[in-house]
Amino acid sequence: MKAVIVYYSLEGNTKYVVDSIANTINADVIELKPKKAVPNSGFKKFLWGGKSVVFKEKPELVNGKIDLTSYDTVILGTPIWASNFAPPLRTFLSECSVQGKQIFLFACHAGGGASKCFENIKTLLPGNTIKGVADFVNPLSADNKAKDKIQMFCDTIKADL
Repeated sequence: MKAVIVYYSLEGNTKYVVDSIANTINADVIELKPKKAVPNSGFKKFLWGGKSVVFKEKPELVNGKIDLTSYDTVILGTPIWASNFAPPLRTFLSECSVQGKQIFLFACHAGGGASKCFENIKTLLPGNTIKGVADFVNPLSADNKAKDKIQMFCDTIKADL
């Protein structure tokens, strides 16, 4: 079975997890890239991110139409903003037909939890089987033990490939 990771990363935490998963399970990778630059630091980042999530914005992506027909397994990765997933993932889910897939979800956050984020993503994925979820707290931080958790998540994914 063929797997793809579709993700958005603003500060590199989600990308760090994606790179680890892709190398471990040999998955293809699609990074969602908004056409308009997103503030990545300071007050503007939090203001823009919070507003975008609250208003369920769908920023235009440079990726164009993404075709998942050749994949059986789709792994979705996102940072958590205001207890929800990042707007570029909302754009992807609204524009791409994701049906009949095995889905794994992961999110990166600063410690607030991921359950609401995962529930919101699941509502946009009817007709698919959610096989597993994982959340990672600040995976780029020096004192983080994300590597072990990433490996456990990869083991779960590999069991279904």
